[in-house]
Amino acid sequence: MTLTHAVEASPAAAPETSGTAPEALPLDVRRRVSALARSSNLLVTCDYDGALAPTDASASRPLPQAVRALRDLAELPGTTCAVISARPLADLATLSRLPAEIHLIGSHGTDYDTTLDRPLQAADKATALEQLRDQVEATATCYLGGGHGEEPVFLRLNGPDTGIRVGSEPTVAAHRVADTPAAAQLLTALAAERRAWVFGERPTPIERMSLLSNQAAVALVGPDARLAWFCHPEPDSPAVFAEVLGGRSAGVFAIAPAHGGRPLGQRYEAGTMTVRTRFSRLETTDYLARNETAGRTDLVRVVSGVVPATVEFAPRPDFGRAPVRLVPVQDGLLVEGGDFPMALFSPGVDWHISGDGTHDTARATVHPTSERPVVLELRCGTSDTAPSRTGEPERRRATHEHWTDWVRGLDLPVTARDLAQRSALTLRGLCTPTGGVMAAATTSLPEEIGGVRNWDYRYCWLRDGALTVQSLVSLGSTAEAERFLDWVHDVVAALPGPELLRPLYSLRGTDLGPEEVIETLSGYAGSRPVRVGNLADHQVQLDVFGPIVELITHLSAARGHLADRDWDLVEQMCAAVARRWDEPDHGIWEERDEPRQRVYSKVMCWVSLDRALALAADYGREADPAWAGLRERISAEVLESGWNEQAQAYTTAYDGTDLDAASLHIGLSGMIDPSDERFQATVTAIEAQLRSGPTVYRYHRDDGLPGGEGGFHLCTTWLIEAYVLTGRRAEAEELFKHLVDCAGPTGLIPEEYDPVTERALGNHPQAYSHLGLIRCAQLLDRDL
Repeated sequence: MTLTHAVEASPAAAPETSGTAPEALPLDVRRRVSALARSSNLLVTCDYDGALAPTDASASRPLPQAVRALRDLAELPGTTCAVISARPLADLATLSRLPAEIHLIGSHGTDYDTTLDRPLQAADKATALEQLRDQVEATATCYLGGGHGEEPVFLRLNGPDTGIRVGSEPTVAAHRVADTPAAAQLLTALAAERRAWVFGERPTPIERMSLLSNQAAVALVGPDARLAWFCHPEPDSPAVFAEVLGGRSAGVFAIAPAHGGRPLGQRYEAGTMTVRTRFSRLETTDYLARNETAGRTDLVRVVSGVVPATVEFAPRPDFGRAPVRLVPVQDGLLVEGGDFPMALFSPGVDWHISGDGTHDTARATVHPTSERPVVLELRCGTSDTAPSRTGEPERRRATHEHWTDWVRGLDLPVTARDLAQRSALTLRGLCTPTGGVMAAATTSLPEEIGGVRNWDYRYCWLRDGALTVQSLVSLGSTAEAERFLDWVHDVVAALPGPELLRPLYSLRGTDLGPEEVIETLSGYAGSRPVRVGNLADHQVQLDVFGPIVELITHLSAARGHLADRDWDLVEQMCAAVARRWDEPDHGIWEERDEPRQRVYSKVMCWVSLDRALALAADYGREADPAWAGLRERISAEVLESGWNEQAQAYTTAYDGTDLDAASLHIGLSGMIDPSDERFQATVTAIEAQLRSGPTVYRYHRDDGLPGGEGGFHLCTTWLIEAYVLTGRRAEAEELFKHLVDCAGPTGLIPEEYDPVTERALGNHPQAYSHLGLIRCAQLLDRDL
């Protein structure tokens, strides 16, 4: 097709516009702006006359708004801006007075400024743009052209590139805007949206988000009563609301007083997972109702008080990638576009629905009274908007009793009793009906702001799950451990041999799919990538067997007997250890690097055999004759090869001097007596190298990934335990106080803490952090 034919076949020219006020950008342009803003490496280029500067202006000056927008874009990481014009370079520079960050290319592409890394060898604008695109390695290009000779440039664009014609001339470009003010408006919108994507919208501090759970589902509510995170139909399914990771475009469910007041505080109802957020003369109460119907989740939000409140409802299934239409029906809204039915039961609410052609948003002003609160029920897994058979007060009461009845049966420590209770509730909230236990409720909350260490923790790790339910067993609750072991039995039964046990599985006990990056999400505070799935499920982690046998030891002591089925599992775990204990592995921290002969993994293999032998002796079982000898062999090797004279400590692995907080388990597990000088030296070395004020880092070695991370709360609890075991109680109490201070206002603790910026990091709430706090509180109780 010739250029003339292409132009003649293009859509009709836009109608002439009158007046000076810019009209709203066309829908197709708004969509392209949104897509371009999410490009990993964006090139923004413009013609000068007709795009930046009106062609009928005597001075040919660019519009100030366009200049500001280009400057703002050029300052963003991963963004390159350039002006390609027919004017000579000197003329272009004099007239435009554009900042130095914006590249200038004149004389139809043959004349360029010296800021480019490599000279262009172009005879025309289209070739200049193509060479510039290759030079900056752009993943997407936006070109705005409004003068003569633009069509060859538009024709050269391909793939994710976008051409936008400025003005009413016939064009092959896929999009157009009316005039230069509209082009400036487009650039301004692109700059704003890209800034939000690059840096993320102002994020809620991680520790200030509160967990809702009915065990089949979880959600996070921010301190301002905004729904920050919610997935369906499973906690490890795609998110319906992911504002914490993608800002408003990833879903909004917000309630706030119409008078604009700020929240005054947030708390849990005592002994429950029901959250109350208080404003002046207004309060929201949020909980996940107990449901008997599989696949259905009801998130209930009750607005009470005596002042009007504004509500915004914008579900965005599949992390915002699925188009959404909201349909008003009697007593609520139907949500169309997801992979499952969804409705908002909202009797008496007058919704106003707006849309951008892809997604709908509903807004309303509600008027609660002291006698009649406003009830909003997000119902996932059904399109029913009829009133429930039981009223909201009865549903809330049943949900309340589900948690409080359980809490009353716990044997809580005296030390930090309230925080230990909240930790216990949190751990139970991460235990699902399948028996699988979430390591944390979220994915991709960063270990470093702006960094790439963003992982999906919504799955069940054998290690994390065993430690979580073991913590609940220590408090007197065994049901979670029973369900978890049923889950483990099912997973092992599906394997050719127990030695092939993977480190983690889905909450239903199945293999994970491939790890995926959600490119459309900006990430928490601009921390990308946002990942779904976890490649660690293919790693070799030989420590997974020990925590399972340790759990069975504690559960059997609580029951007063060892179940035959559990003894079978113990034998399988020991068989797996016998076959693989001497292999190198990736270890507890799942480093995406070469496997090593890691001390912690060997210690956990020893734990498997040691606890198995104890179980056999305590419950009259017949132990494999080889177990005792193998236990001594592993212990002898670890004590000899794991010790490093130069480091004066037990190190990460046999082959280096680098330290790892996990090596403290050589004493915490009982392999070596805590009074042994080598263990005490290890505690001192880890304190010196890995502790930083209130927190303890996992390690400081190069693990093959860029960037850094915060201190790890679980490692802090290990050092507290080591202090207790080595007689350093005052230091244990001091560090425990620091750990307590890291909890958020409602008692939740994420994965990590950065002592430099004094901010929480990592997925939230983290089971490790809460089980570690409970363990330390119990130890400090015993040592009173």
